[in-house]
Amino acid sequence: MKTQLDCLPCFLNMALSGIRKACPGQDDVHEKVIREWAKGFSEADLSESPPSIAGRFFRMTATHIGDVDIFKDQKDEANKRVLELLPDITNTVHRSDDPLLAAMGVSIIGNYMDCALMDKFDWEVELGDLEQDIDRELFAEFIEKVRASKTLLILGDNAGEIGLDTILTKLLQMEDINVTYAVRGSNILNDATVVDAEFVGMSDICEVITSGVDTPGTVLDRCSVDFQERLKSAPVVLSKGQGNFESLWGVMPDVFYAFKVKCPVVANLTGHPMKTSLFCRDE
Repeated sequence: MKTQLDCLPCFLNMALSGIRKACPGQDDVHEKVIREWAKGFSEADLSESPPSIAGRFFRMTATHIGDVDIFKDQKDEANKRVLELLPDITNTVHRSDDPLLAAMGVSIIGNYMDCALMDKFDWEVELGDLEQDIDRELFAEFIEKVRASKTLLILGDNAGEIGLDTILTKLLQMEDINVTYAVRGSNILNDATVVDAEFVGMSDICEVITSGVDTPGTVLDRCSVDFQERLKSAPVVLSKGQGNFESLWGVMPDVFYAFKVKCPVVANLTGHPMKTSLFCRDE
């Protein structure tokens, strides 16, 4: 997906939020970073995806603050909160008429565990209807392909969300399906890394690999060569989160996407309103 003009003020909000967390009270550093980002807009290639541009800008920010995990506290909070909720949510999924569909619903709801949205998140409301909005016919086709190939590559997204993804992973593995879970190669926003996979126990139940990216989405030309080969050879790919959608939509065919529609740009592109639990495929 190409970057839209409406994405640019969103970038600035992310930058300001992140730099204030990383350098509290250092107004001179905040100003330098924001000015640098704003200047970069004039040279940005809007044919790139939003995660590609955001990743490059955040790398510029590192020259001012060093290699700091800006959202570490939020990531740890999200992971801990999910581990507290996981037993009850797992029981809810297992009692469902269609546990796999319910598990996918939970995984999509977990996509709300975004550093920009955590304060607005209402678990009770969201968990009231796990299968809301999900295209059941397409989901059945997805499960049929996974069962036929006996393998699935999941492209993970946020911290916290990765803990909820363990429910779907375990259910699939009960059917002898080999699940591989991919995380980011380095810290970017509140996206999940190997550290988060170990924290929530994903590393204990399936193979966890890194895509190698330093962007908030699976930007192909930022992925490691090894991961690119894994991605190309995977019979079935499930892309989690809006960042991965923004990176791969229109770039890589036959990928299944599962995420919450969280911005007007993506709502307009998909034709689905914000807050929709979207399960779709780019053919």
